[in-house]
Amino acid sequence: MAATPGTNPGANRTLAAGVVTAVLGSLCCVGPLVLLGLGVSGAWIGHLTALEPYRPIFIAITVLFLALAFRRLYRVPRVCTPGTPCADPRTLRTQRVIFWVVSLALIALLAAPWVAQWFLD
Repeated sequence: MAATPGTNPGANRTLAAGVVTAVLGSLCCVGPLVLLGLGVSGAWIGHLTALEPYRPIFIAITVLFLALAFRRLYRVPRVCTPGTPCADPRTLRTQRVIFWVVSLALIALLAAPWVAQWFLD
C-alpha cells in the first residue's frame, strides 16, 4: 500500500492488516452464509469451516492490529513538516473517521457467527 508523502503509512498498514485478519477470522462462518444468501446450496457448504479452529487466533490478531492503529491515530504524536498533507488537520480527521468505520465493520464481521445463530435456528 503506497502512502503519499507526509501521511501516516504505519496507521494505514495496521488498519489494513486488521481488516485482512478479521475477514479471515469470519470467513468460516460468513462465507457459507453469504453463499446461501446468493442461492448456492449443497452439502459441500458444510465443509467450508476449515478455518474455524483458527478463528480465536485471527480475532486476537485483529484486535491487536486495531489497537496499534488506534495508538498511531490517537496516542503517538505526529511529526509533520509544514506544507505536507500530514500537517493538515483534515487528514487526521479523515483517517480517524475511516478507522471508526472500518472498526465497526470488523466488529460486525467478527460478531456474525453469534448473530447468525439467531436467524438460522
